[in-house]
Amino acid sequence: MNIRSLTRGDGVVIGAAVVLFIASFLDLFGFDCPAGINCSNYDAPNAWDALGVLMSIFLAGIIGAALVVVGRAMPARKVVGFDLGQFGAAFCVFALWAAFWTTIDANDTGAGMILGLLASIVLAGGAVATPLVPALKAPLVSAPRPQAVQPPYGGQPQPGQGYGYPGAQQPSYGGQPGQQQPYGAQPQPGQPEPQPQAQTQQAPAAGAPAGDFTPFWFAVPVARPLYGEDGSPSPIAELAPGTWYLAVEQRGPSLVAQTQDGRRGVLQDTTGIQRG
Repeated sequence: MNIRSLTRGDGVVIGAAVVLFIASFLDLFGFDCPAGINCSNYDAPNAWDALGVLMSIFLAGIIGAALVVVGRAMPARKVVGFDLGQFGAAFCVFALWAAFWTTIDANDTGAGMILGLLASIVLAGGAVATPLVPALKAPLVSAPRPQAVQPPYGGQPQPGQGYGYPGAQQPSYGGQPGQQQPYGAQPQPGQPEPQPQAQTQQAPAAGAPAGDFTPFWFAVPVARPLYGEDGSPSPIAELAPGTWYLAVEQRGPSLVAQTQDGRRGVLQDTTGIQRG
């Protein structure tokens, strides 16, 4: 799992699950020792001594947190028709429900039960509110800024194949690619006359598709899924920050991008991308 795909809400859910696991080893209920009885050898039960409490509160919350985090990373995964994130959020809410009524019913709650209730409140709140609150949908780890001079496929761009790649040489008129000739210079003997108009018309045909769109390199600020061109809901790849990808076509607000291994797909979320 790419850690950069996690959101702040996922961090809240993971932290609450850790606290819930720690609380399972603490005392669930208090104990008042009767007068005249030696209670030094008495150990108050924790969640691992009560199977019903363990399964309905502590393990249910931890399992729900795991499903929520995995569901964010693999949105296409489903359980009995529900997304993993939705299924995990239901587990978290159920854990809070069980913890609340168990605490109300207890005569004397211990540290484990109180801490478990507080962790369940944070866990359920984070699981439910993350898709709704913009502050919780922000990335947990900020992505590094892509380097403008990083070769996208591990090699140097060839002359005439720039497509807007940072630092790529553009073909010049009346000479070899990558060589500049002053405007109005006379051709050398034995060389044909330069034809700027013809070369200008041939340049887009060599690399640009039909229409006004020109392919360009871009990088994403956070990890984003790449979906198939056939409209399938399952991602075919994941675009990672710090890597340049080639946009080959515009489809409304989306881009058709090409990965390093040659696969093409639709990038639906183009907000915040950096053009090369």
